[in-house]
Amino acid sequence: MTTVSPQKDYREVAYYPGCALEGTGHAYDRSTRAVAEALGLRLVDVRNWNCCGAMEVKNVDPKLQTYLSSRVMSIASEEMGHDVVMAPCNGCYHNLKKAEHDIANDAGSAEVVAELSRKAGHATYQVGKLETIHALDWIKRTLGDEGVRSRVKRPLTGLKVANYYGCMYTRPRHIFPEKDKGPGSESTARPHFMDDILAAAGAEIVDYPLKTACCGGAHTLSDSDLSTKLVVNLLRAAEACGADVIATECPTCHSGLEMHQVRAETRFGITTRPAMLYFTQLLGLALGIGPKALGIHENVSSALELVRERGLA
Repeated sequence: MTTVSPQKDYREVAYYPGCALEGTGHAYDRSTRAVAEALGLRLVDVRNWNCCGAMEVKNVDPKLQTYLSSRVMSIASEEMGHDVVMAPCNGCYHNLKKAEHDIANDAGSAEVVAELSRKAGHATYQVGKLETIHALDWIKRTLGDEGVRSRVKRPLTGLKVANYYGCMYTRPRHIFPEKDKGPGSESTARPHFMDDILAAAGAEIVDYPLKTACCGGAHTLSDSDLSTKLVVNLLRAAEACGADVIATECPTCHSGLEMHQVRAETRFGITTRPAMLYFTQLLGLALGIGPKALGIHENVSSALELVRERGLA
């Protein structure tokens, strides 16, 4: 387990929830805010934010997607005066990081961003003005593992957890220059920040080989059977590892795992056991926050029953 030294400048960050956390991922937003309050951290919502461009806009015009992400960063840095923005969603995190890279390295993208920013009447985002971090970075950089451990009130003892990061948290590598920098940094090949945080909260972390495999989220509408097959692979691998819970840190992945777990049973007769919980929900339980405040009742999988059985509620 690695430890990142706490840094005061991450205790207040611009918070970019993104579209999913106001919809199917509402429990992730609820639990993230509850954890922030319990830890004495401050989330300042990005004003008048827009969609990051997700997958749909990027498929139509990638430079327009770059602009949409740049607008979020411009508001956070130029209008609100922040130098760090935290995005809990893998898609939002990925797209803001990609926009930063594209503006810096592609003249065409920089030109489109400048022109659309001018037409929209706001300042063009200036590369390097803002650092985009994920919710996992936020916890690791503010508290570190020991900081988490010292605040645990109800340890997750005996709970076997498979940590699922998804494919967009670490790919493509070139947009995440802060990773793979040795001890204390996140790894793109074997990410561990969620493992470290939940181990510090008392959970038993299983060795989950598919932690960065794709869940098929991008194919849910175009090829649901393919998405279901990919999710079944993830669920069966977690079962084989002995996991009670799959911990997630992406609303699209989380929703996909839950929905396709149900679809696999109802359409194909494939039943799998693991429940899904956001890592912020698990951390919140360890901090002594009640399950309702963490939105666990909003989850599709039967996590609330498991939480009660283990004496965590």
